[in-house]
Amino acid sequence: MILDHFQVIDFNKKLRSWYLKNHRPLLWRQTTDPYKIWLSEIILQQTRVAQGTPYYEKFLLQFPTVFDLANADERDVLRQWQGLGYYSRARNMHFTAKLVVNDFGGDFPETAEKLAKLKGLGNYTAAAIASFAFGEQVAAIDGNVYRVMARLFGVKTDILSNEGKKQFAAIAKELVPSDNPATYNQAMIEFGALQCVPVSPDCLICPFNDICYAFEFKMQNQLPVKAKKGKVQQRYFNYFVIRQHGKLAMRERLAKDIWLGLYDFYLIESTTLTAVFDDLVYDDFLADLLPKGIIEEMPKLYTHILSHQKLNVRFWRLEISEEGSIDLPVGMAFYTEREVEDLPKPILVDTFLKEERYL
Repeated sequence: MILDHFQVIDFNKKLRSWYLKNHRPLLWRQTTDPYKIWLSEIILQQTRVAQGTPYYEKFLLQFPTVFDLANADERDVLRQWQGLGYYSRARNMHFTAKLVVNDFGGDFPETAEKLAKLKGLGNYTAAAIASFAFGEQVAAIDGNVYRVMARLFGVKTDILSNEGKKQFAAIAKELVPSDNPATYNQAMIEFGALQCVPVSPDCLICPFNDICYAFEFKMQNQLPVKAKKGKVQQRYFNYFVIRQHGKLAMRERLAKDIWLGLYDFYLIESTTLTAVFDDLVYDDFLADLLPKGIIEEMPKLYTHILSHQKLNVRFWRLEISEEGSIDLPVGMAFYTEREVEDLPKPILVDTFLKEERYL
C-alpha cells in the first residue's frame, strides 16, 4: 500500500500530532549539535534508552567536544563505555572522532551520504544525524520504523534482505516531508518505541488503525518479517584470579575475539563445563604456578549472554605466597586495586570483582 500525495500529508499531520503529545523529552532531542547527536546514536545502537542515557551524560561530561574525545586515550574511552557491550562501537567512535578532527577540522559532514562513509555509521545513523542536525530530507529507518511501516503497509518481505530494504526505503522516501524532516524521523522512531511496540500493541488507540494492514488482518504478531537468528554458540571460560602482595594479575585482550582492548584474567577455555581443577593442569603456566600458591574454586557459576554467544564462566582464586616469584605470560602484569578499578573491563569481570570485594 502506497499513499497518494494527500494521504501522505494527512499521515504526517497525524504522526506529528501524536508525537507532540506523547514523545519523551530525551536529552539529545534538545540539541542540533551533530557531535551530541552522533554520540547518542552510537550509544543507543543495541542499547535501550534507559540504559544508554546515563552513559550519554557521562560521556558528555568526560568528553564535552569531539576534540576531547579525539584526544582521549582509548583505554579511557573503553573504561567509560564499560557495561554497554559491543565494544567495537566505542573503538569505532574513538576512531571516527579522530578522523573528524584531523580531516574535517572538527566539523561533521552534513549529508547522510558523506556521514555513512565514517567508521561505525550505517545508513540509519548517518540519516539520523543528517536529519536531526542538518535538516536533510532523508528517512532514518531503524528497527522501530521497519516495524511501523511493515504493519501499516503490509510489507511481508524480510527486513534484513536486500529486497526488503529497497521496499522500505521506497516507502520511507514517499513519507519523509521536505519541511522539518527531523521531527518526522523522531516521530516515526518514537511511534515504534511507544505505540507500535513489538508485542501486544494497543491498536484501538492507534491514530492509524483505519489504514493499518496488520490491524485489519490481525497480523501484528507476524509483521515485520525477520530472518531467525543463527544458533547461539556455547563457550566455557575458566578464569584464574592470581593475586600476590595484594595485586591482581590481568592482561589486555588483543586477539580478534570478544572484548578486544579490555582487561581480564588468565584464561583457559574448555570445550565443556569444567568442574574439576585436575582437568586444567595440562596448562604449563598453571602447572608451574601451583607449588607456589593455594588454588580455590569459587562456588558461583556465571553466565553472560552476547549477541551470538553464551559464556559459561568459572573463576578460580590463586593466592601466591609472599616469597614466591613468578614469571607472568607475555601481556600480563600485576595491578593494584586502584589500577584495576581504572582498567576497562568486561562487565562480567567487573561484576565478579565487586561481588568478591576485590574492588
